[in-house]
Amino acid sequence: MSSRSLLAVAGTGAVVLGAALLAPPSGLGTPAAAAVPAATGLSCNVSYSTNDWGSGFTANLTITDTGNAPLDGWTLAYGYTGNQTLQSGWNGTWTQSGKNITVTSPTWAGPISPGASYTTSANFNYSGANSAPTAFTVNAVPCGPQSSPSPTPTPTPSPTPTGTPTPPPGGAPALHVSGNHLVNAAGQAVTLHGANRSGAEFACVQGNGLFDGPVDQASVTAMKSWHLAAVRVPLNEDCWLGLPNVPAAYGGHNYINAVRSYVSLVHQNGLAVVLDLHWTDGVYTGPASACASATATCQKPMPDAANAVPFWQSVATTFKGDDATVFDLFNEPYPERATGNETTGWACWRDGGTCPGIGYQVAGMQSLVNAVRGTGADNVLMLGGLTWANDLTGWSAHQPTDPLHNLAASWHSYNFNSCVSSSCWDSQLAPVAAAVPLVTGELGENDCAHGYLDSLLPWLDQHGVSYLAWTWNTWDCSSGPALISGYDGTPTAFGAGYRAHLAALG
Repeated sequence: MSSRSLLAVAGTGAVVLGAALLAPPSGLGTPAAAAVPAATGLSCNVSYSTNDWGSGFTANLTITDTGNAPLDGWTLAYGYTGNQTLQSGWNGTWTQSGKNITVTSPTWAGPISPGASYTTSANFNYSGANSAPTAFTVNAVPCGPQSSPSPTPTPTPSPTPTGTPTPPPGGAPALHVSGNHLVNAAGQAVTLHGANRSGAEFACVQGNGLFDGPVDQASVTAMKSWHLAAVRVPLNEDCWLGLPNVPAAYGGHNYINAVRSYVSLVHQNGLAVVLDLHWTDGVYTGPASACASATATCQKPMPDAANAVPFWQSVATTFKGDDATVFDLFNEPYPERATGNETTGWACWRDGGTCPGIGYQVAGMQSLVNAVRGTGADNVLMLGGLTWANDLTGWSAHQPTDPLHNLAASWHSYNFNSCVSSSCWDSQLAPVAAAVPLVTGELGENDCAHGYLDSLLPWLDQHGVSYLAWTWNTWDCSSGPALISGYDGTPTAFGAGYRAHLAALG
C-alpha cells in the first residue's frame, strides 16, 4: 500500500555533496591532486565503471589497497574531459570544481585494509561524449588506473552463485531460493510471517524524522510476542541518496545508518528483514497519479533510472553478505495505467527505458536485478507485479534473468483489490507459487476487521506462501490497515485477527 493513502492522510566554484547537493555546471580544468600530503608507501588501484542511460550515468569507483598498511582518511581525485556534471554522490563526500572531481571518505567508513576494496558512487548528467577518466590519485599519490575505455552498460551480473548463504547476525535465517521455496542455510523451507513497519519512506522526506514511532528493543519485543518472523521496511530513495529536497538530518549517511541500525536490531532478535523501495522520483501526472512532484514524495508507476539504480547499488553494497535481508525492488508498480494496456505495461515493467505515458526514464526490473547483482550481492530479490502488485498474470512470462536464480514474486492483497477470491487465487497465484517463492509483501483490509484475512490466510498457508501484513503503525485502522493501537503490541480489531491466526499456527 502506498503510504499516501494513509498520510495524504500521509561557475567553477566547488560545491560539496556530502549530503548530495546539486553541483553547478563544470568549468575548465585538469585533474586535481588532493590537497593533502602524499602518503609514504601508499599503494593502490582505482577501478572505474559506469551505468550510462544516454543523458546521465552512475560512476562507480573502487579503491583497492594494494599496500601493506591500512588506508585511512583517503581523498580520491580525478578529472573529466567533457561536460559531466555532478548531481549526487554516496559512500563518500563528492565535490566538483570545473572538470575536477574530489571524493573524501565518509566519517562512518573505516580504514581500507590491505587487499580490501571500497566502492563510492555518484550520479552525473552530461551531453555529447562521455569518456572515462584516465588518471586517478588517492591522497595525492597516482593510483591505477583500472578504468573502462568507454561508458559501460548496466553492470553485468556475476555468473557464479555463492553457495551456502552467509550467516547473518543474530538468529535471523540466511535465505536463498530453492525451487519454489525460500530456504535457510541448512536447506530447510522457510515461510515468512511478518508485518510491515512503515515510516522510513515518508517521515524523512516530509522533514519529520527518520521513522514513525519507536524502533527500539521494546517495539521489536512486542513484534516477537505476535510470533512475527519478518519485518518489511519501506524506504525512500531521496533520503537514502541524501538528495537536496531532504533535510540533512534525515538524509544520506544519517538515514543509511538509521536503517542499518534497525536492520541489525531486528536481526539480533532472530527476524528476517525485507527492504522495499517505496517512494521514488520522476514527474508523473497521468492516470492514477498520486502526486505531481518530481521528488520521492509518493508512489510512482515505476522507479526512475536516474536514482533507483544507484539506490539499489548502494543498498546492495551496504547489505551484501547479509542474507537475512531480502530486497523488494519496487513497492507497487502500475505502469499499465500509464502505457494503456497490460502488454505494454509488462514490457515497461521488465525492460524500462522510455515507456508510453511516463515522462522519465524508467528503471525496469531487469536493470534493478542487474544493479544488485553487479555489486556481488546474492540477496533474495522480490518483484511485485502490475496493478499495485496485485496482478501477477504476466509475471512468469516477463521474469527477469537472474544468474543466481534467487528471485521471488511479490503479491499485494487488500479487500478492495480485484483479485480477492479463491477462484482468482487458484487461477492467477497458484501457478506462480508452484514455480517460484511467492511472498505476499502486503495484505490487509480497510474496515478495521479481519473477515478478508480469515479467508485469505488459510489459502496462503495451504500453498506455502509467505505474508507480511500492513502495517505495524498506530494509525486509525478505519482509514487503512493498521495492526496496532500501541507499540507495546496492543492490537486493533484488524490486528487481533492477524495475531490470533499467527498464534494458531504455533
